[in-house]
Amino acid sequence: MPKVLAQGKLIECEIQANLRRVLVKNGVDLHNGGSQVINCRGIGSCGTCAVKVEGEVSAANWRDQTRRSLPPHSLTSDLRLACQTKVLGDVKVTKYDGFWGQGSEIVWTPEG
Repeated sequence: MPKVLAQGKLIECEIQANLRRVLVKNGVDLHNGGSQVINCRGIGSCGTCAVKVEGEVSAANWRDQTRRSLPPHSLTSDLRLACQTKVLGDVKVTKYDGFWGQGSEIVWTPEG
């Protein structure tokens, strides 16, 4: 089973599991500030679940690419939308600041 390391939590999940669901189910603070209340709940339209993902995950789908092509995101950044990402192997997740998680300051790392 793949393992997801995020905010100091090591979480086992099924292959092909949705990263957003895995993180939220296990109490990881995926959304910053007001985006905890105002977010699309996983349909890929808001972009507030953007995270840096290291490890084996699915390729970015059209929803992920489309949302990240709009400001304040950029397709040149190394962020992914957790709600549109499937876990294929062990991964490490980092969250950045900003309403959409697009900032330059780290909010939490894989280790904590």
